[in-house]
Amino acid sequence: MSEPLWRPSPQRIAESSVTRFMEEAENDWGVTLDSFEDLYGWSVAEKEKFWQSLRDYAGLTAESWGDAVLVDGDKMPGARWFPGAKFNFAQNLLRRRDDTDAIVFWGEDKVKRRMSRAELYDQVSVMAQALRAAGIKPGDRIAAMVPNMPETVAAMLAATSIGAIWSSCSPDFGVQGVLDRFGQIEPRILFAAEGYHYNGKSHDVLGKLREITAQLPSLEHTVIIPYTRMKPDLSGLPGAVLWGDFTTVFTPGEIEYEMVAFDHPIYILYSSGTTGVPKCIVHGGGGALFQHVKEHQLHGDIRPGDRVFYFTTCGWMMWNWLVTALASEATLILYDGSPFHPGPEILFDYADAEKITFFGTSAKFIDAVKKAGLEPAATHDLSSVRAIASTGSPLVPESFDYVYDKVKKDVHLASVSGGTDLLACFVGSNPIGPVWRGEIQTRGLAMDVHVFDDEGKDLPTGEKGELVCTTPFPSMPVGFWNDPDGSKYHDAYYDVFPNVWRHGDWVALTEHGGMIIYGRSDATLNPGGVRIGTAEIYRQVEKLEEVVESIVVGQTWDNDTRVVLFTVLRPGMTLDDALIAKIRKQIKDNCSPRHIPAKVIQVADIPRTKSGKITELAVRDVIEGRPVKNKEALANAEALDLYKDLPQLRD
Repeated sequence: MSEPLWRPSPQRIAESSVTRFMEEAENDWGVTLDSFEDLYGWSVAEKEKFWQSLRDYAGLTAESWGDAVLVDGDKMPGARWFPGAKFNFAQNLLRRRDDTDAIVFWGEDKVKRRMSRAELYDQVSVMAQALRAAGIKPGDRIAAMVPNMPETVAAMLAATSIGAIWSSCSPDFGVQGVLDRFGQIEPRILFAAEGYHYNGKSHDVLGKLREITAQLPSLEHTVIIPYTRMKPDLSGLPGAVLWGDFTTVFTPGEIEYEMVAFDHPIYILYSSGTTGVPKCIVHGGGGALFQHVKEHQLHGDIRPGDRVFYFTTCGWMMWNWLVTALASEATLILYDGSPFHPGPEILFDYADAEKITFFGTSAKFIDAVKKAGLEPAATHDLSSVRAIASTGSPLVPESFDYVYDKVKKDVHLASVSGGTDLLACFVGSNPIGPVWRGEIQTRGLAMDVHVFDDEGKDLPTGEKGELVCTTPFPSMPVGFWNDPDGSKYHDAYYDVFPNVWRHGDWVALTEHGGMIIYGRSDATLNPGGVRIGTAEIYRQVEKLEEVVESIVVGQTWDNDTRVVLFTVLRPGMTLDDALIAKIRKQIKDNCSPRHIPAKVIQVADIPRTKSGKITELAVRDVIEGRPVKNKEALANAEALDLYKDLPQLRD
């Protein structure tokens, strides 16, 4: 493709946060930064200067940042950022206390609320006092099984303001899925909504909560947030109290922030759990704050007064990412429930109603509204939207086309990718550069990202290999919970290439300095010894009108691996020989003969995690006759039954 899909205007470049940041860095350090590419090169070569400049540009606050920026910078793991710092994460998010919107919330079409910065501050103040009165101290764990709603943000900020560690999941998790997570970290307090809305229906949570709390012996209090009803019956829930009753004796005042180290834990997140009990990934407050502020302001061009939306649940790292936008003095636009209720246009309605400036969603959502035939450019204003962000899985080139053709022409389409493991992005967007079809624009600032072959050598532009990061970054996990010798943490990222983070994505750098992600390297197909990224096949198959969605796995067969493609078709359609031939031809013509599936099979559903990602490894285990170790990690575990003992896979 000779021309990009979008270029920012000269005015937009001049007004962007990253342009102002480059000017300040030039003045501070005597460097010349004429482009984003110059900034990236400098940020990697001079990490300590970059992070100091970001801290000062963003106005991040601390009791002290200490004398050193980085100690043991040659060690992965082992590097320590701002080792002398004393600061508080929540304080940096509660920097304003006025009547402007801190949070706007829609719970489908059932609930609409807003909360000012002063109201949020006061709510955090009283909850922090209540937690301290309950004996919570720094390092204690606070768990939450909650919708993406204002009280969730307030509870997290209250917990982190006193140095406690926050860990959340969404209320649609099953009992075992919650216990597999929270049972490992032994929380003293559990926040939970009594119910939630999804797809127009109210779902009760109290029955599950009774089972969960009975099996969490560390729990001392369960704080219930009324959401679908104001006076739920809390019988059978020992130690349970309504949110208002838990805080009723306290009055708002100045928050007493606990000053902690840069790497003091604030979050515990979890691996997907599809291959075993989820790993508990511990993240420090300093790394989360610095990385998110970098990504918001320099990559996302989020500014004070912006209205930032990301469709997410509290079981996905994008929730943690989203709420840090308060540190950039933006308004959080929260949504909980189905993104298609009461209709597929609901999130675009929300964008217009609340003048969203940064609209974040998933690649699957964009594909779904495209397949549904939505044309928001014709039905909605969307004039406030400057950026549309996508993550969760690779955004295929056709979805880039759809956004610019049917959603908005003059918009920064920001495809980004990182993970729960780093609570941030390895590759992301450049608000002052062009958007090329099918490409993530850039490597993350100060992220020394490379593409390695199997021997740990750099691959040239265009060649596919492992995404790695070769030098430390602030949001490397503090460690894994219950991993005293660090072996689980080491084996998760550093066991393949010593002293190098191997992320598990199969990628290639582009001639424009960006990246294309072809799928997970641990789900990479390997027929005849040739490695194939699953996303390459999805892109072709899902172009076809007949196909709604697909999942592809490798099946061990005849001392090799053969490619098996499962398809969900449009209602009323059946997979016949003609359609199989059409699918295979599409793949052959646009990928290679190696990509052609040996088997194409129709299924009614595809299993996915709670955050919406399809689970190739779980399907592969089922067709290979291996047990799936943690079905509770799946949103629709019953779908796995569709893949058992299929006669088509016996020959």
